[in-house]
Amino acid sequence: MNLLLELNFKQKNATRFFTALGGFLVFLLIKDNAKLSLGLGAILALMLRNPTFVYALVNTVPRDTVAGYRFAKMNIFILLMEWKKWSIARIFQENCRKHPEKACFLINDRRMTFQDVEDYSNQIGGYFKDKGLRKGDCVALLMEGRPEYPAIWLGLSKIGVITALINSNLRRDTLIHSLKVAEAKAIIVGTELVEVLQEVIDSEGLRTLPIYQFSDEEQRTNDNLVLMKGAVDLTGDLKYQKPEHLCIYINECSPKDKLLYIYTSGTTGLPKAAVITNQRYLFMSTATYHMVAITPNDIIYDALPLYHTAGGVVGVGMALIHGSTIALRKKFSVSQFWKDCIKYKATCAQYIGELCRYLLTAPSKPEDTQHNLRLMYGNGLREQIWSQFTTRFNIPNIAELYGSTEGNSNLANVSNQVGAVGFIPMPIRHLTHLQVIRVDEETGEPIRNAKGFCIPCNPGETGLLIGRIDARNALTTYNGYADRGASEKKLLHNVFRKGDVFFNSGDMLVGDLLNYYYFKDRTGDTFRWRGENVSTQEVEGIITSVIGLQDCVVYGVEIPHVEGKAGMAAIEDPDRKIDFQHLSVGIRASLPTYARPLFIRVMDQIPRTSTFKMKKRDLMLEGFDIEKFKDPLYYLNSDGIYRPITQQQFEALKTGTAGL
Repeated sequence: MNLLLELNFKQKNATRFFTALGGFLVFLLIKDNAKLSLGLGAILALMLRNPTFVYALVNTVPRDTVAGYRFAKMNIFILLMEWKKWSIARIFQENCRKHPEKACFLINDRRMTFQDVEDYSNQIGGYFKDKGLRKGDCVALLMEGRPEYPAIWLGLSKIGVITALINSNLRRDTLIHSLKVAEAKAIIVGTELVEVLQEVIDSEGLRTLPIYQFSDEEQRTNDNLVLMKGAVDLTGDLKYQKPEHLCIYINECSPKDKLLYIYTSGTTGLPKAAVITNQRYLFMSTATYHMVAITPNDIIYDALPLYHTAGGVVGVGMALIHGSTIALRKKFSVSQFWKDCIKYKATCAQYIGELCRYLLTAPSKPEDTQHNLRLMYGNGLREQIWSQFTTRFNIPNIAELYGSTEGNSNLANVSNQVGAVGFIPMPIRHLTHLQVIRVDEETGEPIRNAKGFCIPCNPGETGLLIGRIDARNALTTYNGYADRGASEKKLLHNVFRKGDVFFNSGDMLVGDLLNYYYFKDRTGDTFRWRGENVSTQEVEGIITSVIGLQDCVVYGVEIPHVEGKAGMAAIEDPDRKIDFQHLSVGIRASLPTYARPLFIRVMDQIPRTSTFKMKKRDLMLEGFDIEKFKDPLYYLNSDGIYRPITQQQFEALKTGTAGL
């Protein structure tokens, strides 16, 4: 917004300049230079009619030229792959043929070459083909990050099998739901997550599924590996599986075939399985590769989960599709991040906003600037810490990416504009499939004009980002979720004319005069905390099932100096019967850490509308400020137990010293 004010000020100066230019043109007319006068006169007319647009256009020409060149390269590559009808597995085969001995994945002291990945994936494909899996079947993959993770789903894709990438943080009900919604025919589980799967495998619809247990060398040391009851030792069996040539099956896979299910919380309810086709995977990876100017010679440090789009697509995809080397880590570590970058000689690294904040809170050390990173790319790096982060860790370039797993609304900030999630080139701002429209702040519903059509936002106005859907183009297609009903809920019809269809991103953005866009908030029943989208309905369901109370509402609240919104639950309990020890245990057992409410507010009665809907917005505005209400407020302590918040804790939260 500071930029908006600055540009308005500069606009006034620009108008004065154009007025002076008019005097110069009069002089030219007197000098009888008719052609030059007419040409400059036309330019002056445009400037005087819309000086803001001209000013913005002139100032964005370098940015838009670079972006246009990269965008053209991206589209040429995608069109070429679609013309050849190559799947991701076929593209990887070609990369392997070019440089079989090049490192594809690095982790700890292990090095997996492109040929190693090709051979292992062929073993996987041949093994499961022999088990009877066929094109269109689905296998659930529940495993921590390691080089075999992408190699497994790549191998399954070679026989047309879809892999559901299960979030390794999910427990009980949400895990059961994720396994069922994918309609998996089998489960591959890492030894480290066997106990998690054992808790749910006897559920209806899961108990008959074949289970294949993967174990790495460390887990098999001294022959002390314990197999889950009824599970097949996948790693042991693969020792006798020769790498099978699967070219005949790969050639049967088309770009539009389903490749993966990647789970997203969406705007309501339990996790949804977003459909990732080969075409969609190709677009997300290739768009990132070209727009942020990654090269095959780059070594990319990827410490993000491989079951998410960030780590598993725009990270791993740089190797599978474009031949870069990826350095992996099972779990992100603040103390090891820069050491790993140095160890692997990384030139690029991925981030999410929360990761950057964790790194900033760590004590300074020599490794902070001893790396060779030329670029970090990702999403969620907020304006408040952007400059501090790049300065402290000596990062020359930040590429902030915006997009959702299932959607077609994608932006990229490739010009180091602090705080922006991306931009739309000035010459095509009214032609692109992306638009920001006005919505009702209370309901999140689009505001329509007298003709029933949506209203685009002007610079400085916060609105909802939407993307026009066109299945003929990889950039604008929408594959939705495995659940068709959930897919339909993300669509807006008759937006700017009758019959058009747009994807509803659920995100509120604001643009400035240079067409940079800045993230403001999420609409609906989702908020973002610790780099994850949290579904309020899911958390409400868990709390209600634990304590047996009917009325509970969950929402996100802002905490000073902290990115995202922390979870807060308001529970109607006039008799104060809640057993917080029991509630604490139930929440820990059923929800991943990022989804657990930080605050619980106990109320005599939750405020409602005349139609009996709970007024979530009123509660959001009050937040956790105990000076605004007298209801008991409970705080999630470091030991996982909810206790009444103390004045000291409240002050620490307000001043940013709570150590969240």
